[in-house]
Amino acid sequence: MSHQHWGYEPGLNGPECWYKAFPIAHGKRQSPVEIEYSKTQYDGSLKPLKFSYDPSTAKRIVNNGHSFNVEFDDSTDKSVLSGGPLIGNYRLIQFHFHWGSSESQGSEHILDGKQYTAELHLVHWNTKYESFKVAVTKDDGLAVIGVFLQMGTAKPALQKVIDAMNKIQTKGEESVFTDFDPSSLLPESLDFYTYPGSLTTPPLLECVTWIVLNTGITVSPEQMAKFYSLYFTSAGESPSKHMVCNWRPVQPLHGRTIRRSFNC
Repeated sequence: MSHQHWGYEPGLNGPECWYKAFPIAHGKRQSPVEIEYSKTQYDGSLKPLKFSYDPSTAKRIVNNGHSFNVEFDDSTDKSVLSGGPLIGNYRLIQFHFHWGSSESQGSEHILDGKQYTAELHLVHWNTKYESFKVAVTKDDGLAVIGVFLQMGTAKPALQKVIDAMNKIQTKGEESVFTDFDPSSLLPESLDFYTYPGSLTTPPLLECVTWIVLNTGITVSPEQMAKFYSLYFTSAGESPSKHMVCNWRPVQPLHGRTIRRSFNC
């Protein structure tokens, strides 16, 4: 199974097979994990999160055959994350989602025994390194914000992303996607959990400071239906396969401490 051929089909190329090509899958700081409030530690030294996003840095939306990425210009500090557990600035490079199907939930992290409809990941890299490519090789290279999506009322800010899905139905398709402020996808409360972890897709590098928000956002069944209508497969590829259940199961904590920014 090469880097190109990993996927989400059980027994074929799904997460339980990834270790064959990526032995780090059995590492000691893999993600996602299950977060249990009673087993987390309150840390009063954690700072509030600070998002400084410039809508002009949004560039394009791409179906990569595993999910879809909304990509940003990360050549300057126009769109950065700071605060929380982080030292310095982390530049936004892309955001993407993981989701289930019309019959099942699909968040990657589990919170107090609950798996949500989907999970948004906003991916940032540490500007003390010269590039994203270098940052992913470092313990503190990336910071990823995780936001749970729960089925409910429509999220108006998400609609522009959903409307763009018509142009990226199949693997390899991309479209211009500009003038978008990703902070519009965040909940009002920015209380969070944080722990050291990894990418949740190959190459599964252990370079991520995870910041999982305690409060999620809602998404309507109609909006989620558009996610389920995307394809893992390229145009004309047979058989065609809908992009559903593109999430990795939770991994062992191996003694890691999950800290939280709130005490309630």
